[in-house]
Amino acid sequence: MDMHRKYPKSNILDSVRDSGRDSVSSRRKLAEKTGAVLIALLFWQAAAVLVDSSILIAAPSAVLRRFLLLWREDDFFQIVCFTFSHIAAGYLLAAFTGFLLAVTAAGLPVIEKLLWPWVVSVRSVPVASMVVMLLIWVSSRRLPVVISFLVVFPVVYNNVLSGMKHLDPELEEMSAVFRIGRLRHFRYVAMPQLSPYLLSACSVTAGMAWKAGVAAEIIGTPPLSVGKQIYQSKIWLDTEMLFAWTLMLVVLSVIFEKLITALLKKLLKGGRT
Repeated sequence: MDMHRKYPKSNILDSVRDSGRDSVSSRRKLAEKTGAVLIALLFWQAAAVLVDSSILIAAPSAVLRRFLLLWREDDFFQIVCFTFSHIAAGYLLAAFTGFLLAVTAAGLPVIEKLLWPWVVSVRSVPVASMVVMLLIWVSSRRLPVVISFLVVFPVVYNNVLSGMKHLDPELEEMSAVFRIGRLRHFRYVAMPQLSPYLLSACSVTAGMAWKAGVAAEIIGTPPLSVGKQIYQSKIWLDTEMLFAWTLMLVVLSVIFEKLITALLKKLLKGGRT
């Protein structure tokens, strides 16, 4: 190896300039988002001062204080674990089932036709109506799992099915010419093309699962659930606690979405190696 290899100065300067621009751009975006959050908090604080009623609008400082003290509440960790585990279970089951059925339906059109009315019905029925109907057959403790499943399943199913229908025909023809086995074809040819569809569906539905799952908890009020804490806060007119638990849900939802996205990217990357 030539240790004295010379690189064009223009290429080095261009790379330095590009990295500098990217750094400035990322800092600018962060500053803009931080500024937007501060402006929103100022409006919130101004509204709380004008209304001057903690029952109607709780001040952001009071909400933050209650949020930081939530862990001192009775059964806090059991409450968080119950909600997180049930929504995560429904989400993961829906993602796996939706992916599996979509791949099957792409190869067997009769499966797609049989599933079509069910998928359309689940997507069309409002979550509140779905929760009330399911309470006839499902216990309140299992309700968040079922609702999260029903909200996530059609999105994952439709996205993956669309991806299967738009596989590159040239790659499909190449696989047939070289007689690549079904499993190897699916792993090395189909999955890289399905990855964007699957990532998009899983990222979007992570937040949807939490919204629907907590809505089911608020209506069904299972014991030791975040939804029940929100409902009781409303009954007691404790707006600060209501906002604090809502903020906790936002934090849990973001953490869940980041974990799912990171795990899925790692699995998809590992499947291509």
